[in-house]
Amino acid sequence: MKVGMVGIGLMGHGIASNIVKHGHSMVLFEHPGNQSLDVLKRAGAQSTDSLKELAQLSDVIILCVTGTPEVEDVLFRDDGLLDGVKPGTVIVDCSTAIPSSTERVAVEVTKRGASFLDAPMTRTPKEAAEGRLNLTVGGDKELFESVKPLLQCYAENIVYAGPVGSGHRLKLLHNFVSLGFSAVLAEAAACASRANISADVFLEVVGKGGGDSVVLNRFKPYLESGDGTGFRFYLTNALKDMNYYTAMAEESGSVHDTAESIRRTFEKGTQVGTPQATVLELVDILSKGYGSN
Repeated sequence: MKVGMVGIGLMGHGIASNIVKHGHSMVLFEHPGNQSLDVLKRAGAQSTDSLKELAQLSDVIILCVTGTPEVEDVLFRDDGLLDGVKPGTVIVDCSTAIPSSTERVAVEVTKRGASFLDAPMTRTPKEAAEGRLNLTVGGDKELFESVKPLLQCYAENIVYAGPVGSGHRLKLLHNFVSLGFSAVLAEAAACASRANISADVFLEVVGKGGGDSVVLNRFKPYLESGDGTGFRFYLTNALKDMNYYTAMAEESGSVHDTAESIRRTFEKGTQVGTPQATVLELVDILSKGYGSN
């Protein structure tokens, strides 16, 4: 099986590394947003700056790009993936995307004789490098089972969600919960700082009560010592995910008042923070009094 991949960023590099480790040949799309491809090339991966060529060379194509506009672009642009895709090819979208777009994309992929799975991921670049991502997968069940051994190269927990679009819907639901916890914790930590409550005491009380969570453990090193290496998730990506979630909720007629409040928090955070500011740095942004405005 030859695997093509578009999007070798913080998450994608870990995915590609683990696929190569499991013996699959790979062709990677050259792009300025990639992490260094040197290690992957030394392990045998080849690269191309042509999406059409990548599609022609691949049996399975994995997308790990930022979001819906990027997914649509690499597929539909002139000399893009759909101009080169072969009948029988499987396209696996690990990006976070708006489900209604995912459903439209799947229809166009099928018209070319190829197949489509949405398989968005959760966890962090650390787990990506370790081959321990979580995936929620939407698409044909038999197709999912046939591709599952490849997904297991880089994922620890894989859940079949249902028809095409279901994976992306579950990913947005998950990220709403995760990012909602993050926004609440950041605001509480900022308030604790302004109230002269030490980080150690704050973490002890919250950690022994209702705030104990994966999110708290991700924030803990940053609150204790400023170590942000364990949770490198940009505020811009958090805002993108919350925009997608509220769009999905609006399309389905679901109540999303809380989500809209969280979305605005990340929106304001991106306006104040640097372009590379992470969700952890929201604590600092809010502690400067920004959250009271």
